[in-house]
Amino acid sequence: MNAYKKYITITDPNQLILSDLPFQVGQRVEIIILAEDSPRADMSKKLRDLFDKTQSLPDVQNITESEIIAEIEAYRRGE
Repeated sequence: MNAYKKYITITDPNQLILSDLPFQVGQRVEIIILAEDSPRADMSKKLRDLFDKTQSLPDVQNITESEIIAEIEAYRRGE
């Protein structure tokens, strides 16, 4: 069996159009669709979700900019 690989980006999840394929008219082919693994995108989503969750905590809403700066400076001093 010959294999042909082509990468595309989904623009419409209801429809997939393949063009410029190296097959003959009437040739029978098997189609297998694999989503590309994207560990970086997964990590990004997890981090965004964590930020959203953290920022929605009630106590976080009351933290001032000066308190954040003081906390960062204390951390840098090793406190």
